[in-house]
Amino acid sequence: MTQSVVVQGKGLRRAEPSRRPRPWLSFVSFAVGQCGNQVGCRFWDLALREHAAVNKSSLIFLSVLQRVEEFHERYNDTRSLVSDVVEQLREHNMKLSDLEEALGQALDYVTQTEAINKENTANLQESEKQHEKLKEQADEVNSIVLSATAILAEPQKISSELSEVIKNVSGFYAEIDGAKKELQEKIANLSLFDDKLEEKAMQHAHNLRRLADELDRNLHGIDTNGLVQRAINASNVYENIAGYIEEANKAALLALNTTNRVNDAAVGIDTQIIYHRGKSEELLSRAMELQQTAAYSNDLTIADTSRHVNGTAARMHAVQSRLMRAITKMQSAELGLEARQRLEQAKQKTAEAVSTTVTITQATTPMDENVRLWSQNLQDFQHDSAAYDSAVHSAGDAVKKLTEVFPQLLDKLRKVEQKAPANNISSSIQRIRDLIAQTRSVASKVQVSMMFGGESAVEVNPKINVEELKSFTSMSLYIKLQKDNPQLAASPDRFILYLGNKNVKNYMGLAIKNDNLVYIYNLGDQDVEIPLDSKPVSTWPSYFSIIKIERIGRHGKMFLTIPSLSSTSEEKFIKTGETLGPSSLLNLEPENTVFYVGGAPPDFKLPPSLDLPGFIGCLELATLNDDVISLYNFKHAYNIDTTTSPPCARNKLAFTQSRAVSYFFDGSGYAVARNIERRGRFSQVTRFDIEVRTPTDNGLILLMVNGSMFFSLEMHNGFLYLRYDFGFSTGPVLLEDSMKKAQINDAKFHEISIIYHNSKKMILVVDRRHIKSVDNERTAMPFTDIYIGGAPAEILQSSISSHLAGIIGFKGCMKGFQFQKKDFNLLEEPGTLGISYGCPEDSLISRKAYFNGESFIASSQKVSLLSEFEGGFNFRTLQPNGLLFYYSEGSDVLSISMDRGAVVLNASGIKIQSPDKNYNDGKTHFIITSVTPERYELSVDDKKQSKKNPVKDRAGKSPDSIKKFYFGGSPLKTQQANFTGCISNAYFTRLDREVEVEDFQRYSEKVHTSFYGCPVESPPVALLHKKGRNSSKAKGNRNKKVGRDKDKVSQPSTGLKKLYQEVNMQKDPQCQLPMNPKATEHAYQFGGTANSRQEFDHIPKDFSERAQFSISLKTHSSHGMIFYVSDQKETNFMTLFVAHGRLIFMFNAGHQKIRIKSQEKYNDGLWHNVIFIRGKNIGRLIIDGLRVLEEAFNGNANTWQVTEPLYIGGVAPGKAVKNIQINSVYSFNGCLSNLQLNGRSITSASQTFSVTPCFEGPSEAGTYFSSEGGYVVLDESFSLGLKFEVVFEIRPRSSSGILLHGHSVNGEYLNMHMRNGQVTVKLNNGIRDFSTSVTLKQSLCDGRWHRIAVIRDANVVQLDVDSEVNHVVGPLNPKATDHREPVFIGGVPESLLTSSLTTRNSFIGCIRNFMIDEKTVSFSKAALVSGAVSINTCPAA
Repeated sequence: MTQSVVVQGKGLRRAEPSRRPRPWLSFVSFAVGQCGNQVGCRFWDLALREHAAVNKSSLIFLSVLQRVEEFHERYNDTRSLVSDVVEQLREHNMKLSDLEEALGQALDYVTQTEAINKENTANLQESEKQHEKLKEQADEVNSIVLSATAILAEPQKISSELSEVIKNVSGFYAEIDGAKKELQEKIANLSLFDDKLEEKAMQHAHNLRRLADELDRNLHGIDTNGLVQRAINASNVYENIAGYIEEANKAALLALNTTNRVNDAAVGIDTQIIYHRGKSEELLSRAMELQQTAAYSNDLTIADTSRHVNGTAARMHAVQSRLMRAITKMQSAELGLEARQRLEQAKQKTAEAVSTTVTITQATTPMDENVRLWSQNLQDFQHDSAAYDSAVHSAGDAVKKLTEVFPQLLDKLRKVEQKAPANNISSSIQRIRDLIAQTRSVASKVQVSMMFGGESAVEVNPKINVEELKSFTSMSLYIKLQKDNPQLAASPDRFILYLGNKNVKNYMGLAIKNDNLVYIYNLGDQDVEIPLDSKPVSTWPSYFSIIKIERIGRHGKMFLTIPSLSSTSEEKFIKTGETLGPSSLLNLEPENTVFYVGGAPPDFKLPPSLDLPGFIGCLELATLNDDVISLYNFKHAYNIDTTTSPPCARNKLAFTQSRAVSYFFDGSGYAVARNIERRGRFSQVTRFDIEVRTPTDNGLILLMVNGSMFFSLEMHNGFLYLRYDFGFSTGPVLLEDSMKKAQINDAKFHEISIIYHNSKKMILVVDRRHIKSVDNERTAMPFTDIYIGGAPAEILQSSISSHLAGIIGFKGCMKGFQFQKKDFNLLEEPGTLGISYGCPEDSLISRKAYFNGESFIASSQKVSLLSEFEGGFNFRTLQPNGLLFYYSEGSDVLSISMDRGAVVLNASGIKIQSPDKNYNDGKTHFIITSVTPERYELSVDDKKQSKKNPVKDRAGKSPDSIKKFYFGGSPLKTQQANFTGCISNAYFTRLDREVEVEDFQRYSEKVHTSFYGCPVESPPVALLHKKGRNSSKAKGNRNKKVGRDKDKVSQPSTGLKKLYQEVNMQKDPQCQLPMNPKATEHAYQFGGTANSRQEFDHIPKDFSERAQFSISLKTHSSHGMIFYVSDQKETNFMTLFVAHGRLIFMFNAGHQKIRIKSQEKYNDGLWHNVIFIRGKNIGRLIIDGLRVLEEAFNGNANTWQVTEPLYIGGVAPGKAVKNIQINSVYSFNGCLSNLQLNGRSITSASQTFSVTPCFEGPSEAGTYFSSEGGYVVLDESFSLGLKFEVVFEIRPRSSSGILLHGHSVNGEYLNMHMRNGQVTVKLNNGIRDFSTSVTLKQSLCDGRWHRIAVIRDANVVQLDVDSEVNHVVGPLNPKATDHREPVFIGGVPESLLTSSLTTRNSFIGCIRNFMIDEKTVSFSKAALVSGAVSINTCPAA
């Protein structure tokens, strides 16, 4: 290669190096700068001239030289373009190299694909062989099943023979019974003789024998007068009598022994029958299990092979697609096959969802129109039969459509829910389910009668639990006879209703017989008929009358109320009755219960006492126990046609008028008045008025919402609680009845007025008495709509939920709602849902009470319970001990209590105890006690025990004074602790009134007792199974069955879900907030601390060969640990974590790290299902069932071993740093659920650190301590010495729990705890214990934040709770020194608690703003967070 310097202009330019040598251009010039350039020009000029002078052909040379110079100039111009050409050639060369590389890679893919195809072909052949083997195994299983069937035939034969034996034994029993009766009769006849007859006869016989011997010696055998023979005959008679008695005794003993032997033989036969039956069932279950296992394995293998083949085909298509793109050099990207498949699936699911939504809309729109039309037609109560016809016809159509559409709709909803994890579709489906439930609630409140023509009937669908009907049943209805009907005149006896079992055992009914209304009930023994003979049916008026029937235990009662047309007066008739049998419970079976009104279907056989022609006239149901029911909430209607038989028009009677102005709220519905300014304007004085009547403690009365602004009037613990915010700069304003001036929940009507004066002052008035007022910033009310008695869920769970004292709907009656003194008919307002006319008295009675172990209620009556009485009640508890009932007269005591699970009656020292000791099982049980001059009796669930009454001088004594009795405990000193649980449906036989259920609301003393709800936990499902007689074999069978099911993936049943919901809604009766906030079922919240985690100790044996883990997760975090497991040195490991929002599955294969990473980000706050698998030579990551990412590796399962524990949600300090970047080592911040390892659910963690349930709804700053227990240990920089100040805020969800605890090695301690709302600080300074307590006037557990401060200065301790202060001065310890010991918050290990500390359970609720000596304590930097504690996040409601 050469270089040249070319003269050009006034400077020099260095030419670019050429790629090839140019031999034809070989001249060289050396020059420097401008001078060199001039010298060069001059040199060439002189040289040419000399040459021209010498050479004659100079002219020719000059021309040639000129050409050379021109060529040289052209060359320079061309040379300047070489660099651009070279650059373009380079680019083309690189593209050709890339193309060559792509072709080589494509060739490799083709080679790999052929190898995979060969491998898949081999796998397919192997799968076919396995399929053949499975077929053979299935044939073998079928043969086993046939053998088992043949084997079972023999036990069946034996069973039939045993049945014959049992029949024969039954015959023997009958004969023995007959012989026994004869023997009893003979013994009874013999007992008629003198008791000492045998003894006298024997003595007399001996005397006669002696006299006979003397006479024989004296007379020497001469019997002239026959006196000796007569004496001997008399002796023989007496001896014969004694012999007969002795033979009778022997015969009785022989019969008794024979009876015992036959009884033993029968017991043995029963035992053998049970044993053989258990063996037969075991063989059958084993055969069925083998068959199911074979079928499952067959299906699983085929499905797995199909997935492999489909996956291979998909990969082959992908390689071909990439090869074609490389060859054709397409510059626009195409959608891959996998993306197209995902898109098609999404389109298909979206189309199905849209189709289902359209179907749902088409089904619900006519229903909504019918309900609206029906509501409009029912507004007028005039004699407009056409309006009633239209209303009832619309109601019938709506209910009929509901009956037809509900099953289809629910099936479609289930299909759509199973299609895809689309959260918006799931939320829409849940909303539709809520609307269906609301529609059903509306159907149950249709207050329209039905016309029955004698051949028609309705099967009603009562929503009440049959368990609540066992001891107490109450029903009310309206009735009107069609007296001008000729059929009724021909046969006046008519059937009205039947509620009971299909087998017509245990039922209650109503009929017309012999011109009397007759109430009939049967508790399994015999019918009880109560005829109302004081008011014959023929004398009833031609308009609606009211019937009410009741039963409490064995006692029945019927009421008839006939209103007046002209006044508010009413005629009332009452008749009572009582069953003579031993049963006192109405035992209805949930799956076998029917409720027929007006008649019965042809295929149902009524009991003889009710087997009458159908009713003719109009009927309207009102209530069943506490619930409003309607004929229009029916399962089936027979021969009902509202067009030809319209319902009866209701006359505007007195009771109808009262019903029209009152509205009943059952806690699930609400009323809404929209655009309230259409009736009045917000002005200088704005006023709301309403009257309420309720027995409950809590409920929402009025609510207005506009964005973040709100106005809420609630009832909290029986008193009014008003909170509002109209956009004030200072935040919400609270107005409450803190002085307890007006208690609302006494089941009486109270008039409530809210007055807003001059847009700056809120005034609360109850029963025209000023309660309280409060000032605020001058702001007008910014609302248009008002909700009454409740509100939709989306409003209650919105941003205002944290400001509400609770989200419980109102249960009770309301009337007279006014805005600016303008009335509103709430049922006519569009949007009102789930309320009804009237105010049923049964719904306002407090028949149930909950006791918390330190509560009781008391009342008085003028009767002596120790002379003669009967009483009963239901109870439900999980505690083995407790005082249920207490009464005393001087030193004599009558009490009923629980003792180690048994029920004990103590009457004046006489104790009767139930034989069963498992009544603390969380189920409802019924107690009846009776005292007579002869006996004391105790009956629990119809199992009776009795003892003689030794004191008979009480009989007939009348009470001389009013005596007090107690339920749930007593303030007096008794041997038993107070009861914890529920008591309901109590009754007594009183002198001043008939038997009726006690209304606990009317009791004079009520101490810490709740009359709404029963928060007793249901027992675990396993404890609900009853143990059978001779159950040793059955136990074995059950154990085996549990063992088989253990390996299956656990799926929560409906019963378990219900149990979970009941536990979640558990509530301390003293607290406003539920003990457990609303949370996602079986999901857990991680985060808050760097090492929040769960640890599991069990690792399956086959984990090294195949590790498959599945989980559901949701998060907003971009980094965090989800799963980690490794060996001790962390050489072998497997992990799933989040990095930059993407999911990364990583594990090792020898020294190689396999890393599979998702392309999309999943930190979107939505639920995602993730499966990650480490197989023998492949790793897979599957997300939401749509994205499958995998990578193959060469691994050896024998060398890949890991050790416990498995970490979920995070790792222990120092772990995983070796293998994972530090940002993702810290705990995952989000929720995890549905954890499964190798197909088995894992639920029981060995250790938990800062993990709580995954709460729903709004949250706020603070640290939450869950009901599952946990505590925080502060770091060493904080300690409690001889002088300190601790200040913090709490919002508890339980009235008892440990708040703070410090403990030193020498036994000194400081403990702060709550017990039933009282805050106590207790210390031991080495001398002795001393403490101080504070009890607030209002509840500490009212759902609001409360400030607590503890100040210690040596032996002086001061406790502040809000504005209440107390202190204590303890003994001075001169040797006291400061100790730096750990401080526990929210709980403490059991081992550190001394016996003098009675409160040992952990705190439940939120703590925030924790300070020690004015230094803020950060729980996120704590030394340890153990258990279910959520740091920095606290549920707002």
